[in-house]
Amino acid sequence: MTDYQKKLEEKKQKLIRMAKYGVLVLTVLATVRGIVINARQSFFTSSTVDGRELPIYCVETKEPEIALTFDAAWGNEDTARILEILKKHQVHVTFFMTGGWVESYPDDVKAILADGHDLGNHSENHKNMSQLSDEEKKQELMTVHEKVRTLTGYEMFLFRPPYGDYDNAVVKTAKECGYYTIQWDVDSLDWKDYGVDSILKTVTEHKHLGNGSIILCHNGAKYTADALDTLITTLQEKGYTFVPLSELIYRDQYHMNHEGRQIKN
Repeated sequence: MTDYQKKLEEKKQKLIRMAKYGVLVLTVLATVRGIVINARQSFFTSSTVDGRELPIYCVETKEPEIALTFDAAWGNEDTARILEILKKHQVHVTFFMTGGWVESYPDDVKAILADGHDLGNHSENHKNMSQLSDEEKKQELMTVHEKVRTLTGYEMFLFRPPYGDYDNAVVKTAKECGYYTIQWDVDSLDWKDYGVDSILKTVTEHKHLGNGSIILCHNGAKYTADALDTLITTLQEKGYTFVPLSELIYRDQYHMNHEGRQIKN
C-alpha cells in the first residue's frame, strides 16, 4: 500500500469514527430528551406517588370550597327530598350511581342532571374492583357509562370505586376509560345509621375538613336527608362554599401527594 493509499484509508477510518460518534451523540440526546419529556408529562399530570396510583381524596386550593357527594347504590326513598334541600340552598353536588340504580330509577337520574348536579360512575354491580380482571374492570365502568349516556346524553368522567376498594390497576384502568378516580377525606358515616346528630358532628368537626375536602354521604342512608339542611347551613356558616367535583378537581397539570391530595402544578 502506497503512502497516498495509507492516507486515504486513515481519512476514511476517521470519517467512520466521527460518524459513529455523531450517531451515538444523537442517540444519547434523543434518549435524554425522551426522559425529560416523559418526566415532564408524568409530573404535569400524574396520579403516581412512590410507585402507587392514587385516587383523589381531596384537592389543594386556597378557596374555601368543598364537595358534597352521594353514593347511590341501594334505596331511593329520599332522593327527591335531598334534591329539594339542595335546590333550596342552591348547592350543587355529585351523585355516584351504580348501573342497577340507574336502571331502576331513570327519572331520578334525569332529575339529578336537570338540577345541575354531576353524574358519577359507581360501577355496574358494586363489586370489589381490585379483585376483577382488567377487562372486567372496564366492563364495570363502561356498562353503566353507556346506560347513562343513552339515558341522558351525559358523558361521565368521575368514578368512585365501591367500598373505596382500589389498587394501581383500578386507577390505571379507570384513567384508560376516561375517568378520574375519586375517594373522600371526610366520611359522614351516615351509612352506620347513628342518627342526625352523629352525621352533623362527624362532618363538621372532622379533623380533615378543610379547603378542597370531599365529603362522603349516601342518598339511601336512614338519616342523611334529615341531617342535610342543617349540615349545609352549618358548613356555610363556617365559611365553606359547596361546588360539584367537576369544578373542584383539576383536569390536567396536576400531581398528587402521599395523602391523595390533588395539587395544581
